[in-house]
Parts: sequence; structure tokens; C-alpha cells
Amino acid sequence: MKVVLDKAFPLAASAHSAWQLMQDIEAVAACMPGAKITERVDDTHYKGTITVRLGPATMSFKGDIEVLALDPAARSLHLLGKGTDATGGSAATMDLTAAVEPTGAACTLTGRSEVAMSGKAAALGGRLMAPASEQLLKQFVANFAARLDAMQATSADTAQTQAEQATQGGAAIDSEITAPVARAATPPPAQAAELNGFAFIWAMIRDWLHGRFSHKAQGR
Repeated sequence: MKVVLDKAFPLAASAHSAWQLMQDIEAVAACMPGAKITERVDDTHYKGTITVRLGPATMSFKGDIEVLALDPAARSLHLLGKGTDATGGSAATMDLTAAVEPTGAACTLTGRSEVAMSGKAAALGGRLMAPASEQLLKQFVANFAARLDAMQATSADTAQTQAEQATQGGAAIDSEITAPVARAATPPPAQAAELNGFAFIWAMIRDWLHGRFSHKAQGR
């Protein structure tokens, strides 16, 4: 079973900043709920896991991620991920192309993903694959935007500290009176925790109900 999604999300950041973050594969993976890079094989190959918890039950997938293309001119990234669960009864693949497009001072994150599942996961997921994939993508973009905000805040603090030091004429600062106050870098958001299945499913049901009642209202 395969699901194809084409989405675009506005980001309150410059295209340059968003592209800088997108090139950090470990950071991008950390934005995916429940995902984790466990090993960097080389510049284009990684190993990782993704975990989904549904109450007392937990499903874990282990797999490989390959960077098929990284185009600075187009600010685009093409990834291929493949994984199987611990029992070998389910398998999943994801072909993802993402790009950053400038929109004035801000930018838009566009993406096309093809997700295919087989085995038990496909049998259990069935018609839920499309809404589940969309909810996962929304959570990913929210985490990406939060990490991007933190990165920009850190850059702003660094620039301000350098400007303060420049006003000292480049002289060595050895006095507490003349020393500028040290600024702590804004830490990036913590790595995404396991995907909470109950909250995830509720979000899917909420969107389905919203769409159903909206259609009924329009039909009156």
C-alpha cells in the first residue's frame, strides 16, 4: 500500500537559514516524532530507528537512510528511507523530496513523499495511512520550525555579542567591569520523543470529523 503526499508549509525564516538546517541530516531526523539517527555510515548513508507507542504496546522500525541528492542551487534534498520492524513482519519505505523556496523575507518548505508499507503494518493501517502520514508530516514541520527558530536566536545572540566586543576596539577584556555579559546560546529543541499513538490517532479523528461536518454544512 502506497500513499503520496504533496504539501507546502510557510516558515517564518529566511530561505538561507532553512536550507542550512535542512543540510543537517541528523537534525532533520530529530524533527520526526519518534525518529533517531543511530549511526552515520558516511556523508550520504545513515542508520536509524523510529518508534511508535500505543499505550503499553510499542512498535519499532530499524532501517537505512540514503541521501540521493543534495542540490544547493535549488535548495532541495532527496532522501530514501527503508526499514523493518523487530519481528520482520512489517516493512516500510519513504521516498522524500523537500525544497526551500524564498517568499520575500520568509520562505516556504515544500515536500513530496511516497510512503509504502507492507506486512502487518499495512494490514492494520489500511485506510488510515493517508491521514496518519499527513499528521506525521504536520508534527515534523512544527518541530522543524521550532528548531529553526532556536537556530536563528542563537545566531542573533552571537552577532550581538560580536558587535559588543567590536565596540571595545578589539582590545583584550580582562576586567569584570568592562567585560560584556556572556550570552548562553539558545539550545535546540530536545530530540523528539516517541510518537504518542493516542494523541496521534485523536488528531486524525478530529480532522476527519471536521471535514465530515464541513461537507454536511456546505450541502445544506
